[in-house]
Amino acid sequence: MFRLLALLYGTAAYAVFLLTFLYAIPFVAGLGVPRHIDNGPTTSFALALAIDLALLGLFAVQHSGMARPAFKRWWTRFVPAPIERSTFVLVSSLTLALLFWQWRPLTQVLWHVEYQPARCAVHTLSALGWLLVLAGSFAINHFDLFGLRQVWFFARGRHAVDGPFVTRAFYRIVRHPLMLGFLVAFWATPTMTLGHLLFALMTTGYILVAVKFLEERDLVAAHGQTYREYQRRVPMLLPSPRPRQQDDAARAQVAWSEKLQ
Repeated sequence: MFRLLALLYGTAAYAVFLLTFLYAIPFVAGLGVPRHIDNGPTTSFALALAIDLALLGLFAVQHSGMARPAFKRWWTRFVPAPIERSTFVLVSSLTLALLFWQWRPLTQVLWHVEYQPARCAVHTLSALGWLLVLAGSFAINHFDLFGLRQVWFFARGRHAVDGPFVTRAFYRIVRHPLMLGFLVAFWATPTMTLGHLLFALMTTGYILVAVKFLEERDLVAAHGQTYREYQRRVPMLLPSPRPRQQDDAARAQVAWSEKLQ
């Protein structure tokens, strides 16, 4: 019975994530939903700024805190390990839904693209960013990333074992294509308001700090020299061609350090 309940719980958590992700697209684009980044309850500038900063800070603390290995080790003393990822996904989705619900728009316009073909081009670029996020998740393991694989294996009486570190598709171009997709989606807007700029700046800062100082550190701890070599070969967020000589030098440096050890 518990295995079945875990599977249902993981499926429900994934459904909540999917609805939140789909709502995030028009929320950021400011299109097609009653409440979005530029439309919602109006308050004074100071109060709106304080609320928006608090909502963004809450998501950053929750998302980064629950993703850390030390927290997971403590958390799984109370939450069964097979549903730990689903719980993280559920809480993150609900925190994001709270942000959508309570966000206060700051509607001062900083730039506005009038030319319709140019507006369509910018919206298309934003859509490509969201598509990169989704495609990037499938390039690794989408269902593992969002907890479904763990509860499915548990329901069948098996243990979901982490696979070896591999790089494929977008991960051969940048180390964090999901984060690159988010950055493109957040910044590509034909109408930039003060509220949208606040959202883009704060999320960009969070992504840079979390990736550079938290996630990369965890990945090095988990995969060791394999990930360090990957760091030398592939840029973190912005694609950049690397000369073959530089790659050869990086491999030689790794080989020499391993020989010394």
